[in-house]
Amino acid sequence: MQQDWQEVDPADQQVPPAGDRGRTPGPDGRQDRAAGIPVQRRRAPGPAAEPARTGGRAARRRQAAAERPRRRALKWTAGVGALVLVAGCGGAYYAYQHFNNNITAVKVQLGSEAERPKAAGDALNILVIGTDSRAGLGREYGDEGSTGHADTTLLFHVAKDRSNATVISIPRDLMVPIPECEITGGKKIPGSARTMFNESLGQEGRDPGCTWKTVEKMTGIRVDHFVMVNFDAVKTLSTAVGGVEVCAAKDINDPDSHLRMTKGRHVVQGDEALAFVRTRHAVGLGGDLTRIPLQQQFISSMIRSIKSSDTLTSPTKLWKLADAATKALTVDDGIGSVDKLKDLALDISKVDTKNITFTTVPVLDDPKDENRLVLKQPDAGQVFSLVAGDRSLTGTTAPDAATAEPTPAAPSPTATTAPVDAKDVRVAVRNGSGTPGQAQQAVDKLRAKGFAKATTAPNAAATPISSVSYPAGKAAEAAALAASLGLPADAVKEDPKAGGRDGLAVVLGKDVLAAATASAAAAPTEAPKDLQRVQADDTDVCAK
Repeated sequence: MQQDWQEVDPADQQVPPAGDRGRTPGPDGRQDRAAGIPVQRRRAPGPAAEPARTGGRAARRRQAAAERPRRRALKWTAGVGALVLVAGCGGAYYAYQHFNNNITAVKVQLGSEAERPKAAGDALNILVIGTDSRAGLGREYGDEGSTGHADTTLLFHVAKDRSNATVISIPRDLMVPIPECEITGGKKIPGSARTMFNESLGQEGRDPGCTWKTVEKMTGIRVDHFVMVNFDAVKTLSTAVGGVEVCAAKDINDPDSHLRMTKGRHVVQGDEALAFVRTRHAVGLGGDLTRIPLQQQFISSMIRSIKSSDTLTSPTKLWKLADAATKALTVDDGIGSVDKLKDLALDISKVDTKNITFTTVPVLDDPKDENRLVLKQPDAGQVFSLVAGDRSLTGTTAPDAATAEPTPAAPSPTATTAPVDAKDVRVAVRNGSGTPGQAQQAVDKLRAKGFAKATTAPNAAATPISSVSYPAGKAAEAAALAASLGLPADAVKEDPKAGGRDGLAVVLGKDVLAAATASAAAAPTEAPKDLQRVQADDTDVCAK
């Protein structure tokens, strides 16, 4: 409780006279010296005697002055006693204020509702951004003073019935379109048609809201909140839980991350924990894709540590964990208080560890740069659809979903045809819905799904039904395009007037929003084959 005493307002810290320090004076100045308990003055039976008034005004002033320190000491003792009592009863205003003052909250600008994916309802989608900011960390970690980029990013989906959770890792080297975004102060940062995902934060002053918008555009999944952590957070959180167990399948010596680890199991915290999650050159193929499973292993183990009885039954560990977490996190203003963070944590804690699945969004090497990545389609779109449709990767589903009638899946071009290389497909999108902005929104969605050559075209006449037309020989590309937009198979028609060199043409009708909703409801029920996974309860995962 030492911290409680230190937090008392200095104005209330009145010190008793030197001879009485450490003891509490009673009403008559006497006290039990052994226990510091005030002793009541005994009176003889009969009316109380009127105090003698001798010595005049000066004496009375001296007497009042002598009593003031005792009254102040009594108030101070009562205040501290109440504080200690409340804190000891489980909580306290002090603790609430202490943790509240630790939290850093940011208001993000996400644009109009029409530009965003459909709300997740009772499901939760939390964007966890690990920034590589070196601000305040000195030269030890390199790139001194860097404001940081989106170095490690995970989309944490918690099912609406809290039976399962899916965590999607997004590689930092993934090439994606980054939309225009507005940061604090009203400044607008231009978008980019194709750049590294990690530049969605930090580059040109982009804030977490820019990363948030990028993820929504890329995945079609509505994000509810973001949580951002830096290097120091890994150190403090791992220390707060008493260390995190990790496993190495071989000896590791990485001079870049400063990790030196022998083969086998280790409990890491502080600098060693940070070195573990940063390591990539000494494991696997030496890139970001081989670092991600290490991070998934570490986070899984930390979840197990936090949910273990050793942590939950230790007031000291719980205090350290809450203190470290609230200091380490930057969050959106929607969860910028202890109460809201507590409610969020309680929601997440309902998920059994065995039903938390980590995966990495399916990717391929970028044909334009072997050091970069692009989304692997249609696999990436399939994973995003699973999450948007609240489908579990563990096979655990909500009770109502298990008994509901199966919904026909959206048409899949790979069911009867060879895979389509979307990046070379030219697409012109025209808006006939009567709602401004739908063409650009569709283009952003298509580019995020690999149709890099999708562009907007002049508006079409108003029409109730969306359509995709294609020249002879491009039926597979058209089917893949329709599936990416959530349009039914009968929306695709061959255009006999189109030439062999023409691209695909999309006309968006008034049904476009309804089609997007239907697409989410018709999410696939199975994940792509060979999807990388780590279960949070798997203790046999080792860094290779």
